[in-house]
Amino acid sequence: MCINGNEAVAHGARLAKPGVISAYPITPQTVIVERLSEFVGNGELNSQYIKVESEHTALAAAFGASATGVRPFTATSSQGLFYMQEMLHYVSGARVPVVMAVVNRAASPPWTIFLDHQDTIQARDTGWIQLYVENAQEALDTTIQAFKIAEDPSILTPVMVCLDAFIVSHTSELVDVPEQEIVDSFLPDYNPEFLLDIEKPLTLCVGTPPNLYMEFKVRQQRAINRSIEKIKTVTKEFEKTFGRHYNYTGVLEQYGPADAETVLIAVGSLCGTIKEAVDELNQEGYKVALLRIRCYRPFPVIELIESLKGVKSLGVFDRDLSFGYEGAICTDVKGAIYGKLNPLPQVINYVGGLGGRDVTINEIKSIYLNLLGKEDFPREEKSKTRFVGLRR
Repeated sequence: MCINGNEAVAHGARLAKPGVISAYPITPQTVIVERLSEFVGNGELNSQYIKVESEHTALAAAFGASATGVRPFTATSSQGLFYMQEMLHYVSGARVPVVMAVVNRAASPPWTIFLDHQDTIQARDTGWIQLYVENAQEALDTTIQAFKIAEDPSILTPVMVCLDAFIVSHTSELVDVPEQEIVDSFLPDYNPEFLLDIEKPLTLCVGTPPNLYMEFKVRQQRAINRSIEKIKTVTKEFEKTFGRHYNYTGVLEQYGPADAETVLIAVGSLCGTIKEAVDELNQEGYKVALLRIRCYRPFPVIELIESLKGVKSLGVFDRDLSFGYEGAICTDVKGAIYGKLNPLPQVINYVGGLGGRDVTINEIKSIYLNLLGKEDFPREEKSKTRFVGLRR
């Protein structure tokens, strides 16, 4: 089918057969819940479609559905995700495996509907697994996989499927939409061990004294850490079942020469542009590579260290900014490799594409040449974050 990324997510959710869809439209994710309403309306999907009054309620309804043993789905973006902030912690802390698509959009003000990753990056510490996709096909496939990851009894952790506004959400491309029978063979019905039942009463979100609270949080931490291996396993199972193979283990993708000593780390749709730049530079005689982070939470520390052995010059591209410091992904990368790689590569943070600003192939090539010491960066400040495409 020739569909955009939002429609791809909607088809992925339809094929997962959620029993409840809690919907509140917000640009640029509106098309997701619109398409799902059409699927419910025309009988393609047997689901209760709840038109809620706010994003906070959307996630609260998904929480309630999951707690009663029904598979839910919802979607949001930017300001809507911020409005959900309280419920993000309730869902993850109660170990409720909700799947939610988040179409990445910059934070306001100044008001904008365009792309950056500030919305989901600020939610990295809320206890959700975060998977970032590059294109519409991966958006559909990851949505299906997310349910299998989240609902595993050893994981029971909610998942955000993150896709870039407009570049992925509103751009049409050819997408292979699998048959329902194949998806059913891959994704079992949601069958939780513990659920709300008036015949067998129990409590979720019980009050906890100080001498017990920490044990709850450590269990939550261990579960999300275990999900790294579950993500890898589900990726392999998906490839075997659907015959569609990705060039990654499930958490990281390496593109370019395996022995490249100059590497740029990034997430999302920009990685397609970076791949073009990598190809052009390698054809020109350089040896550079891309390392794409697909799974940002849990952070793939061991896999990252293994992939960066022998790298001498490392760039991290952030489409976000932790004000007062640097890009958040760069901070995590530095923390992961410090003391683990010898020699330790120089790490330079490049921040760009905020608020939907385009990042060109030539700008990416300039980043690589800057890492190689072949080209100075505009407005370059030693040991500080370097801003890409900043107006002079």
